[in-house]
Amino acid sequence: MESILLGTTRSLLPKLVQDGKSSSCFSSSRKSSSCFSSSICCGLRGGPRKPLWRGKTLSIEAIQAIQALKLARSSPSTRTKDVFRTRIERLIKADLVDVLNDLQRQNEWEIALEVFAFIQNEVWYKPDPELYSDMIFMLGKNKLIEIAEQLFSKLKEEGLQPDTRVYTEMIGAYLRAGMVDKGMDTYRLMKETGCNPDKLTLTILIRNLEKTGEQHLASAVRKDCEKYVDYPDRFLEEVNRKYPKRRALKLV
Repeated sequence: MESILLGTTRSLLPKLVQDGKSSSCFSSSRKSSSCFSSSICCGLRGGPRKPLWRGKTLSIEAIQAIQALKLARSSPSTRTKDVFRTRIERLIKADLVDVLNDLQRQNEWEIALEVFAFIQNEVWYKPDPELYSDMIFMLGKNKLIEIAEQLFSKLKEEGLQPDTRVYTEMIGAYLRAGMVDKGMDTYRLMKETGCNPDKLTLTILIRNLEKTGEQHLASAVRKDCEKYVDYPDRFLEEVNRKYPKRRALKLV
């Protein structure tokens, strides 16, 4: 596969996530003995996402890197390369992950994709489903389905199997974009591979299918609650209370 060329973010998008590679300005000789990890909670999509920072605050270096990336966004690609060389390459692993998480929180998806590609080339990087699920959620929120699908495929290429959250975020991305058939296909694939849907998966499916008038599909998902949820009646009562059919609901 072709290496990803760092240019302006607008020209990067079609190829950015093909194989997680970047140009020479993304390379780093830094080494870390610790493995890549991330602890990120996933809540229902009823409001703004909580900050994804590991600690209470970002380091000064991480804040400066984010500010520099955002400032360089509308500038020539050479300036973006300079920011990666002078700011991003010098960050320790924890700060670099914090930068990515905060860019996701701010919905700076173009820059986040570049930082994600950079992280994949770090010597300490190990494929992590949580990293992918956060990226897919951000892309789905912006209806960037093609890129989300590329990430979903890339995860498998890296030797991982999508977990419940990865599947859930991909389903949510499809439903947000009005692609009900693909959302349901992904839901069926999820179950066929032995990955059980959880309450978040089922809630997203039920409320979005009912909102779009797909009552027969919503009924089938409600039926699945008997298999995948403890106390399904209680769970469905809660869904009905929080997301009554008469309300205009926001997608995912």
